[in-house]
Amino acid sequence: MQNVKITQDQILFSRGNEVVRITACHENAIRFEAFPDCKVYDEDFTLLPQPAVCSVAEQPHAVQLTAGILTLKLESNGKATFYVDGAVILEEKPELAFCSGFRHYERRDGVWSARVTFNSYEGEHFYGLGHEPTGKFDLKGCSMDLRHVNTKSAIPFVYSSLGYGFLWNNPAIGSVELAENRTRWCADATSKIDYVVIAGNPKSVSEALADLTGHAPVLPHWASGFWQSRLRYETQEDLLQVARQYRDEGIPLSAIICDYFHWTEQGDYRFDPQYWPDVKAMTDELHSMGTKLIVSMWPTVNRNSENYAFLRDNNLLIRTAKGFDSVFDFYGPQAEIDVTNPETRAFVFSKLKENYLDQGVDGLWFDEAEPEIHPEQFENLLLHIGRGDEYGLIYPYYYAQMAFEGFTQMGVTPVTLIRAGYLGAQKFGALVWSGDIPSTFESLGEQVRSGLNMAMCGIPWWNTDIGGFWGGDTQSEDFRELIVRWFQYGVFSPVMRLHGNRNRHGEKKRDVKEASGDPNEIWSFGERNYAILKDLVFLRERLRPYIEAQMQIAAAKGWPVMRPMFFEFPADPVCFTLGEQYMFGGDILFAPIVCRGQTEKAVYLPEGDWILTKTKAHYAPGWHTIKAEIDEFVAFVRADAAVLHAF
Repeated sequence: MQNVKITQDQILFSRGNEVVRITACHENAIRFEAFPDCKVYDEDFTLLPQPAVCSVAEQPHAVQLTAGILTLKLESNGKATFYVDGAVILEEKPELAFCSGFRHYERRDGVWSARVTFNSYEGEHFYGLGHEPTGKFDLKGCSMDLRHVNTKSAIPFVYSSLGYGFLWNNPAIGSVELAENRTRWCADATSKIDYVVIAGNPKSVSEALADLTGHAPVLPHWASGFWQSRLRYETQEDLLQVARQYRDEGIPLSAIICDYFHWTEQGDYRFDPQYWPDVKAMTDELHSMGTKLIVSMWPTVNRNSENYAFLRDNNLLIRTAKGFDSVFDFYGPQAEIDVTNPETRAFVFSKLKENYLDQGVDGLWFDEAEPEIHPEQFENLLLHIGRGDEYGLIYPYYYAQMAFEGFTQMGVTPVTLIRAGYLGAQKFGALVWSGDIPSTFESLGEQVRSGLNMAMCGIPWWNTDIGGFWGGDTQSEDFRELIVRWFQYGVFSPVMRLHGNRNRHGEKKRDVKEASGDPNEIWSFGERNYAILKDLVFLRERLRPYIEAQMQIAAAKGWPVMRPMFFEFPADPVCFTLGEQYMFGGDILFAPIVCRGQTEKAVYLPEGDWILTKTKAHYAPGWHTIKAEIDEFVAFVRADAAVLHAF
């Protein structure tokens, strides 16, 4: 092949209107890059390529690179095929006749749109792509947008049941089809196609993904307990009264959250002194009770903010290609900070430190992290790093980096609650949550499946608003049933956080733009539920040593704490179909109740000796139907696991 240049660690292939570079980037991982401008350049985005041993061989009409168990064969017509032990796991599909037309590009407004298409295989299952309330566990047959919006965080990675991971290393707005007739990845605005194939079982692929995108830190001890939140505590005294009641009731409270509109103006990053007169005294009292304080901030800045002029004049805001800089309207037009600019990150964090952290605040809640824009026209955004449609997925990565950089200088391990994530955000201490989801049983079922798909994307810290965010009526028996079932699920989530905007039955206490919902503490849902929820908080306390051990594994190996059943049992085909049960760490199997009025659950037990936690009875592998009244849940533990003593 005269149009190929081969070295000991890479292949360069040239043809009309394209140059391809193939390299090994991990033990069993191969990176494929294709440049429609026919110029090779280095751009890793958030990828951290690792040194890897590989071999390269040339054939009469093809060339191949092998890394570990994975081989990529590139034919003279441009077709790429991936093999493991001689078996095809991924193969490009031509768009044109005569087996041609591999990879498609179109020039638009100074950048390329690009797509690559692969063959579809019967019986193949896909998992990942972040979280989205689709109700799907196996994503085969789904078509998904690659963009972040409230309740959807697009992480462009999937794990295939054929035994490989696929990382679309491109932060552009785009789409992916996991269809019956093809698999296709598309970028709306880009300068190259860039993806990585990682061969192996779920555990080995997760380890490689952590190496390639970054390892999460070890979760601090305080974060493994119970977090209390609501929309919203209106005053300093409101928040302190809640924390005091938890203390007086003898209920451990690890963290309490102060939600939005505690500030003077959007973009001021400070408490309103009229309602929060002594922040340091508040945090001192909370700390004396063993409770951390987390405060919400938004990337929005309005023109009344004391910081707006400085941010604008120094080009630290997201700019626009058309119109003025307001990209979101929420109680007036709002500009948004450009966290892809390191100067923005330094300036904004200095304000967060001065007004919050130096006053004893312990952590930050980064809301609106997509960022939320209306209308959703990413091509209108101009970021420091580049065009909004070309880099639209990467914003939450830099948002989390802002906290990481600042907290690291302070010598603190950050835990940043954030509404979206991206490949690599986990190394900055990003705790992604699933956004403003409805308070319904249908939503609860969706979140279980979403969490398991997020777990396969290299971001081990994930949670939901327990009870859902909107539509919950604390006086309703339906919602009171839901809050218990969701709370049970929350116990077996990486972080257990109660939050929501509950339907308002009383009058708001003061004249504010944004009213508060009903109380949302564990005593707010009736006496019987209070006893149930209280017991569950104490169960979480007993599980904390186990959870923290799993968090250490997550940091070291990249294994998620919430694990799809196939993660532990990849040889069992049934485990690839189970979206309503999962492994919580290596020893606990949890099957949440996700339907109204449900008091029994069908559970599949893979190989092993399993103990039902509520009865301590032994169960053999296979399907079992387990009773679970409202004050009961369905969990099994491996018979030889020490964590059984926590139940």
